[in-house]
Amino acid sequence: MTKIMRRVLAAAILSFAALCGQPARAADTIKIAYIDPFSGPFASGGDEFLKIFKVLFDRINARGGVLGKQIEIVPFDSKLQPAEALIALKSVTDQNIPFVMHCTGSNVGAALIDGVAKHNARNPTNRVIYLNCGALATELTNEKCDFWQFRFAGNVEMRAVTRIKALSKDITKVYLLNQDYLFGQSVQADTKKWLAALRPDIQIVGDELMPFGKVQDFSPYVAKIKESGAQTVVTGNYNRDLNLLIKEAMSQGLNVRFDTYLAHLIGGPTAIGPAGEGRLTSIFEYSGNVGTDLKMQAAEDFSVEWRKHHETDFSTTNFMTMLDMLMAAITKAGNTDPLAVALALEGMQTTDLVGQENIMRKDDHQLLMPYYAGVFTKDVKYDSEHTGLGWKTYYSASAKDLTLPTTCKMKRPAS
Repeated sequence: MTKIMRRVLAAAILSFAALCGQPARAADTIKIAYIDPFSGPFASGGDEFLKIFKVLFDRINARGGVLGKQIEIVPFDSKLQPAEALIALKSVTDQNIPFVMHCTGSNVGAALIDGVAKHNARNPTNRVIYLNCGALATELTNEKCDFWQFRFAGNVEMRAVTRIKALSKDITKVYLLNQDYLFGQSVQADTKKWLAALRPDIQIVGDELMPFGKVQDFSPYVAKIKESGAQTVVTGNYNRDLNLLIKEAMSQGLNVRFDTYLAHLIGGPTAIGPAGEGRLTSIFEYSGNVGTDLKMQAAEDFSVEWRKHHETDFSTTNFMTMLDMLMAAITKAGNTDPLAVALALEGMQTTDLVGQENIMRKDDHQLLMPYYAGVFTKDVKYDSEHTGLGWKTYYSASAKDLTLPTTCKMKRPAS
């Protein structure tokens, strides 16, 4: 036997052994990949989202799954780096997983849109749908839109409209501070756009981009905010870049509001604590008090049940909507073929946990959904992360309110 033949035979034996070694349940499950940071400075977000997804997957499986099969989540670490996310995507496609979720980092989201599009063009029999559950930069469903991406989170512009409309009427001076990458740049641009359109009475007294995830000492930023005379800091910063900023502001006695886009994310309430009482606001898909504030008993009941078993809050109704829509699309298609499922998702409508309408717009694959503004206060029925403070809803915008024009010129597959 030649060396080449021996190598071929050995490879065949190893491949067969690997197949035989796979768990028997693999054939009975529909796998959904999940790419997010599970290491590095933003790993806490990925870890918490994974816990949430496991609960939501169990919820679907408890009611029978889809097409008579259970669904299974398969996590991959992006390290919040585009290159690492593309390596993970290669593993996803090598395993023939037809759906991939990703929720953190618009820079990673942009890379995945491009990576999925290129892969699908080259491999029409091994396509994948990118389920974007949190890469928020407005561009991703405008000029960077793609048929294979479905965004199940409101884009930055939708959030910005809600953010600016929810600003206190007595605010006349704002300081803009954002992270210097695609998401932060999108927040900066859309905040300025909608301040000009909706609140021309407000003066921008500072406008700055800071290194993403690298700043340890926020004292220079706080000093500039103090010197500017701003009444509030409007910021898309999240996780450590927000928590460290507010802690430094408090230590310097900076008496301003923080009207944020994402302060409600996991760990934020705990890190900020009493320092944010009455002067910290956020824009969110849901909070533990939305059901109570809007008098939606089913939503409140869900929140109460969630709190019995979790230390953190449930704020991601869009994750629930995404999975419910995906299951409905798979059922309608009768299989997991990505093209058939994608066509079924287009134009789909549903009501969310709060009974609000959600629509997957066909034109750009952007979910049209409601947003809420909340203030961090003791005056709530349910606190957040056992801090004694929680998010009190004081403004809401419906999907109709947030149906904004799109510049998407989508190229659709011929077959």
